[in-house]
Amino acid sequence: MGLPALAQALDSPVLRVAAAFDRVSSLVFGGGHVVLPLLQTAVVRPGWVSQAHFLAGYGAAQALPGPLFSFAAFLGAVMQRPPQGWVGATVALVAIFLPAFLLVVAVLPYWQRLRHSTYARGALAGLNAAVVGLLLAALYDPVWVNAVMTRQDFALALGLFAALAFWKAPPWMVVLAGAFAGWIVYG
Repeated sequence: MGLPALAQALDSPVLRVAAAFDRVSSLVFGGGHVVLPLLQTAVVRPGWVSQAHFLAGYGAAQALPGPLFSFAAFLGAVMQRPPQGWVGATVALVAIFLPAFLLVVAVLPYWQRLRHSTYARGALAGLNAAVVGLLLAALYDPVWVNAVMTRQDFALALGLFAALAFWKAPPWMVVLAGAFAGWIVYG
């Protein structure tokens, strides 16, 4: 909780990045895609990462197995100011996973009681319902708003969605097909 104040007091770029990724992770509940608008605000708005790098990294992260939070390592590596490279990747990755680890450690002693609590289950059901709306918002902005600009973009997005949803193509293949189609169309 004191990380933002410490980053401000010490004027440390490493602590500022850690505080930004820690804050993003602390505010997320549900699937990793909920984190997209928060990550975009944290790294694109201050100019740490360009919008183009953000969307390219998100596309690449979709082809990889594992949690979307690993996208944080990419963002830390491509930052346009220190820390960047492997140091930025390490700081961003550790900071984005830290709140979840701390929450597990804090809740573990009370897990059995929470598991059987009707209040906790009700709250969890409400949070899960809210996540659906957040996922739709994350699809719209930043992905749809910044990536679908023309009819060609719309047709490509629709075709790639159909490949995933109806033809059950593997996600890595859809990402590669999208990259290839984008390269052909936009050179």
